[in-house]
Amino acid sequence: MEETMDKAVFVGIIQNGQDERKVNEYLDELEFLALTAGVEGDKKFVQKVDRPDKATYIRSGKLEEIADYCEENAIIYAIFDDELSGMQQRNISKVIKTAKVIDRTTLILEIFAQRAQTSYAKMQVELAQYNYMLPRLAGMWTHLERQRGGRGTRGGMGETQIEVDRRIVKERINRLKEQLTKVDRQMATQRSNRGSMVRLALVGYTNVGKSTLMNLLAKSDVFAENKLFATLDTTVRKVVIENVPFLLSDTVGFIRKLPTQLIEAFKSTLDEVREADILVHVVDISAPDFEEQMQTVEKTLRDIGAGKKPVYVVFNKTDAYQWEEYDEFSLTPPDKSNRSLEELKNSWIAQEKTPCIFISAKERTGLDKLRSDLYKMVAEIHAGRYPFNNFLW
Repeated sequence: MEETMDKAVFVGIIQNGQDERKVNEYLDELEFLALTAGVEGDKKFVQKVDRPDKATYIRSGKLEEIADYCEENAIIYAIFDDELSGMQQRNISKVIKTAKVIDRTTLILEIFAQRAQTSYAKMQVELAQYNYMLPRLAGMWTHLERQRGGRGTRGGMGETQIEVDRRIVKERINRLKEQLTKVDRQMATQRSNRGSMVRLALVGYTNVGKSTLMNLLAKSDVFAENKLFATLDTTVRKVVIENVPFLLSDTVGFIRKLPTQLIEAFKSTLDEVREADILVHVVDISAPDFEEQMQTVEKTLRDIGAGKKPVYVVFNKTDAYQWEEYDEFSLTPPDKSNRSLEELKNSWIAQEKTPCIFISAKERTGLDKLRSDLYKMVAEIHAGRYPFNNFLW
């Protein structure tokens, strides 16, 4: 008998000046996130507002509508597309009593917790979860003292539950930071031991095919799956193209509204990006909003201090690219969905701002040109570091 999945509804708002189509795309992504976490999407709720309500995020009428729907349809989760404050979450939960109220950040943290394989990744995710939890403890009965392993509390009888919980969370955060600092030093030593080999890092939005590309270039077996955040732990492989060796790393994917707690917790993992000689920005060209995804990645790179690195853009998934020929009698102006792949290629290549290539890792098309381009870029850096190795030329 097939096991049924828990059901969820998704809630978003359209503020003044926002594109309704764009908000619906965000909710589609939120549904994909939920599916990655093992939860089935059921319905989406959208409300137009001037700004989010400070107390309940959305207006009371829409909130009651969602509450009724959740009760009538056995909905387990009500997932909001923006990060909720502790007060908002508590107030919403008072109305939506039959479903668990969570936000986008909580969902992403849960996915990271599910995906973490190594002890290092698990500690990073746990740190992010506690940092997210700390300002939201008010009014919660978390019983965190059970994690203390039987040790007595230092507070007296007058210490409130919230004070106990807050102290325990802070202690755990400090302990995790100490443990991660030790591992970070070990990883920094490992990176320094690689000498001055040229280093490339695959970066990009989540689920664009970075791990698949890593497997093809490095002939390795990195886990790849059509789900968000399939890769959490950074993988580094040595690659040799013709006679030029370099190191290639596959890093965690980025996403819109990536929780700041995760960026902070994964800062050492992202050192692979900061210390790379070249960033290979992999883009899913078949995604309708691929340009916005690129902007998200570029912003994240700037946020972690890697915004000025040399970038080579790899437009992947050309096999899945879809477009509709523009009808000259249409009343609506043409948009990017009316551009053929060739038109798209020419428009990007003509810009000459950033070197790029169009490939399909799945169909293995364009890989020879990709390897040739990488060879030239790496060989140039390699020759600068080892000027007497004339065999490179």
